[in-house]
Order: sequence, then C-alpha cells, then structure tokens
Amino acid sequence: MLKIILASNSKVRKKILDENRIDCEVFPSNVDEELVKKSLLKENAAPELISKNLAELKANKISLKFYNQIVLGADSVIDIDNELVSKPNDRKKALEILKKLNGKTHYLISSVCISKNGSMIWNYTDRAALTMKELTDKQLKEYLSKISDEALYSYNVYQIEGEGRSLFSKIHGDENTIMGLPIKKIKEYLNTL
Repeated sequence: MLKIILASNSKVRKKILDENRIDCEVFPSNVDEELVKKSLLKENAAPELISKNLAELKANKISLKFYNQIVLGADSVIDIDNELVSKPNDRKKALEILKKLNGKTHYLISSVCISKNGSMIWNYTDRAALTMKELTDKQLKEYLSKISDEALYSYNVYQIEGEGRSLFSKIHGDENTIMGLPIKKIKEYLNTL
C-alpha cells in the first residue's frame, strides 16, 4: 500500500493507521481550530460541516508542501443538542463539559479528508451516538483525576479506548469513528488508488 502523510499530531490516529498497516509520516497542520470554528458558527454551520471543513483545511494545508503525496486530515467534534463542544483547555472546563454531557446522548462526529497538491480528492464524515450515564459531581471529578493532562486536552474529555468507556451506558457507532478515524472507509478509498 502507498505511503501517506497524516496532517495530525494525534497519537490515537497514528496508532489506528499503524494497526491497519498504513505507512504514514506525521506532519501536524497547526491549524487554529477555534478560529475556524468561531467563523463557521457565526454562519450557523452544522457540526458535520465544521468537522469536514477542519479536516479539509488541515489536509489541504499540508498537501501544498508535499507535491503528489496523499495527505490525510481529520477532525472530530462533539454535538449535543446542536451545540458544538470544543476541547477543554483546563480541568475546570473539562468538568463543565462532562456536566453538560452527563445523563444525555450526544454525537461524536469524525470527518476525514484526503488531499493531493492542495485540493481535496476524497472525504467522509461519520457520526456515533453516545449516551453518558447519570453521574454525580464526585464521580465526574474522580474520573478526571485518573486522566492525564495530555489525554484530557488532546482527546476532548474522554478516551473511549481507555477510562472513558466507563462513562457511557450506550454507544452506537463505529469505535474508530469515536477515536477520530473511520479507518474502514479510509482503507476502502486508499485501495482504489
């Protein structure tokens, strides 16, 4: 299979590609995600569109630097009641997010984009529904105390492949989508190249 460039610093996304024997180099895009989200939210963009646009922006930016290379960009957002939930930047914000999700169903939307020479050549967006258990403030704080800063700030407020699974009563959707990379569809596309 061909070698690709991953326009992301996500260790989980890299691990998924490695586990699926997709050879890749990592070149983070360093896109200002919050700036893009704010701009799109002002235009009432749907969460799926925000996720897709961010994935495309990341892939296109890096693909301009690598002529004729396949570049994969990805982005995931949380949608609860049509409100976008951004990654926390401190533990207080993380607790606020968990309280907002507590006892409710939300959607995790993951988009991927493959670009070449600065233009998108393929994209895919998937969503998973997650229902969080009704937890006390004490239980939420105990959960947060088990999570490292890196995990908390990199993967939103839960890692479904780790401690985060214990927060949920129901999960509907592809686990790789929840981890930020719907790998089955990516492999299907890469096999056509």
